[in-house]
Amino acid sequence: MINWGIIGCGNVTEQKSGPAFNKVTGSRLVAVMRRNKDLAEDYARRHNVPRYYSDADELINDNEVNAVYIATPPGSHAEYAIRTLRAGKPVYIEKPMAANYRECVMINEAAEKAGLPVYVAYYRRTLPGFLLIKNLIEAGEIGRPLFANFQIYNYPSEAEKSGDLPWRVIPEISGAGHFFDLGSHQLDFLDYIFGPVKKVSSLAVNQAGMYDAEDFVAASFLFANNITATGIWSFASSREANRDYFEIAGDKGIIKTSTFTYAPIVVVNSSGTKEFANERPENIQFYLIEQIVKALSQGGDVVSTGETAARTSRVMDEVVREYYGRRYDRTDHKPGSILV
Repeated sequence: MINWGIIGCGNVTEQKSGPAFNKVTGSRLVAVMRRNKDLAEDYARRHNVPRYYSDADELINDNEVNAVYIATPPGSHAEYAIRTLRAGKPVYIEKPMAANYRECVMINEAAEKAGLPVYVAYYRRTLPGFLLIKNLIEAGEIGRPLFANFQIYNYPSEAEKSGDLPWRVIPEISGAGHFFDLGSHQLDFLDYIFGPVKKVSSLAVNQAGMYDAEDFVAASFLFANNITATGIWSFASSREANRDYFEIAGDKGIIKTSTFTYAPIVVVNSSGTKEFANERPENIQFYLIEQIVKALSQGGDVVSTGETAARTSRVMDEVVREYYGRRYDRTDHKPGSILV
């Protein structure tokens, strides 16, 4: 039985992940931790969790807990992950894996030293709709893949407008701005279907002036076989411009869908147009957690690991490198350089 403890039982654990730990066979959630003890107790009561803590070390050292899910903001991922690994327990970490690539390396080095696995919550690698996209490409439905294109246009929240900034736009906590939170899912999925990024070209700026982090990113990526991808991420657009678009084009067709709204998956080729449903599970991390529990209990592979997630963080660092300059100079290569 994999007995989980959660460090940081915030919003992401309410439905996306937390309940799945008790739904997966051979898994149960036995303890949670939040710095605010009252909030930790409230979460435990509502989710029928036996124990709650306000100190992370107490949860990590709980003898019944044999795996830890870290769901705090990225700025503390490395600290908690390394402490957990040193205590002899595997970790499952919310995405992005850490605030920057260097911290990802630190986590992976600690895992190698402890002989323990690290998993990261890039769950699109296990979602039916995104696996369908991968299968359609592999089946030749669009011929030879040529390029992918992302467009995310979001409008500022009322909190951002008022100056009550969420942690996602505070680089010291999140690593950068909303791009790290949303773009990481998209870049990781491309890594899954096309392999590691080889080269990055990018522009990151702040257009609205509501916070220090970037609020606009335009970037291009080169993969093996000269497959390319481009993306625009705007977080200062109008409500009317709101957009979530994702396409993959090949020399014989195109796949169109979205990343976050679970729009139908549309395939257009010489045979015509086909449309497929894009399922969103009730607990969106269920399939990945199920895979992790099976690997920990019986052995086997997991599609999202510390190694794959670190690659995504390395690419994101490259995208925002020029914007942040030396203050957030977190990789060991020059802008636009070959990454692998």
